[in-house]
Amino acid sequence: MTDVLVVDKLNAGYGAVPVLRDVDLTVPAGTITAVLGANGAGKTTLLRTITGLVRPTGGRILFSGADLRAVKVEQLVRRGIAHVPEGRGVVAELTVDENLRLGGLWRKDKADAKKATAEVYELFEPLARRRAHLGHQLSGGERQMLALGRALVARPTLLLLDEPSLGLAPKVTAQIMALLKQLRDTTGLTVLLVEQNVRGALSIADRGVVMSLGRIVMSADADQLLADDGLRHAYLGF
Repeated sequence: MTDVLVVDKLNAGYGAVPVLRDVDLTVPAGTITAVLGANGAGKTTLLRTITGLVRPTGGRILFSGADLRAVKVEQLVRRGIAHVPEGRGVVAELTVDENLRLGGLWRKDKADAKKATAEVYELFEPLARRRAHLGHQLSGGERQMLALGRALVARPTLLLLDEPSLGLAPKVTAQIMALLKQLRDTTGLTVLLVEQNVRGALSIADRGVVMSLGRIVMSADADQLLADDGLRHAYLGF
């Protein structure tokens, strides 16, 4: 199985404060990899460094074999990487439909961008019913659907998701997780998922990695991580 993403001895931080320390990570094509750990473990910084929002101080980031360190942030989506940050990040003053069109604004194949938007409405029925509503009129769950849908309109190869369940009701969280699994199974989408909802993330993931103090302390199949009582108690809090 080909690795879509390879992170090799990655170091990064904020100013003089180091956060990531020699992080090694591989994400195979067509899989979901869950990144787990307590607050402050470095999970969000990992995603931000992969997408160039934080500049690495050492190591490599390879996407489909190409080094991302010299690639401008705005070029990543054209290469097939979509990042949905924590906090959902929809444009509150735009309608649902306008937000989704932003996801395909850069695409030359306008017909397929329109088709991708229609597919998002099929995936997320609440958005279809509220396509003329403004972003600030949506519920938290609907905003998360919209942020995810906008990323999908870009037809990414790799989707980076940061805490998609944050602040959502359990039922909505379950729907989001089920959708990610469906997308992996039906489209071959590769997902790197940062989550504190450990059980939910591992229930759909192929593999999980556990971060602590900026390092990866464990990498294993999702079922193995769920079954490892000592690891769960030490790093995952349950």
